[in-house]
Amino acid sequence: MTEVPEWAKQLSTGVRIDWGLAGARALGPGSAAVVVVDVLSFTTSVSVMVEAGTRVLPYPWRDGDAAAFAAEQNAELAVGRSAVSEQQPWSLSPAALRRAPAPERLVLPSPNGSAICAAVTGIPVLAACLRNASAVAEWIAARGWGTEENPVAVIAAGEHWPGTGVIRPAVEDWLGAAAVISVLADLVPGGLSPEAVVAKASYDGLADVPALIHDCASGRELTSKGFGGDVAVAAEVEGSKVVPLLVDGAFVDAA
Repeated sequence: MTEVPEWAKQLSTGVRIDWGLAGARALGPGSAAVVVVDVLSFTTSVSVMVEAGTRVLPYPWRDGDAAAFAAEQNAELAVGRSAVSEQQPWSLSPAALRRAPAPERLVLPSPNGSAICAAVTGIPVLAACLRNASAVAEWIAARGWGTEENPVAVIAAGEHWPGTGVIRPAVEDWLGAAAVISVLADLVPGGLSPEAVVAKASYDGLADVPALIHDCASGRELTSKGFGGDVAVAAEVEGSKVVPLLVDGAFVDAA
């Protein structure tokens, strides 16, 4: 892996933000914690399942054999949205997960948020979305993190352009990350990086975040495919108090 230049690390600040797997690898080392935000739909799905008492195991999308991994972990496996059945009612759809029975353990593959969570090692990883932004931020502040010495890296997962490995900045993830930063700004002493300042301003300046989530490109994509219910769950701003923390490979409620 290419060494990250110093100017890219947003040093001398307590709260930092970047995009995708590369951003997590750039900001993660030296951080007290990494907050992963994938609003449509990985981290929203994690919040729904952790609320139900399920331990959620992230798994990179199409990386190896997810079914074998689930069997090894004595866990159920979430399948693609269109592959849901009576036998396997779990998928990357937060609306479907809310309707399904809650298993004790669930492997939840995804191409973005899950892959980022699985790649970060050695430091606490939290899953945030619009539903639990304040709960996650308050938990972080209570640990004394968000200082220059113990900074917090907030990672907007983003999407990928179809058929390419090129990241597509996704406004829903930016706003989910910004929601966490907006709360942290009033709770931690380390200050925001310039990038985090811009994120906070973008979130604070919006009058109707749920409407924007429904109308953004990713929201329209899911709605056009018949999964508008997933967008509705993702737009439940501050609807949850869970703090999903990755412990021994599975998200549990740290709150």
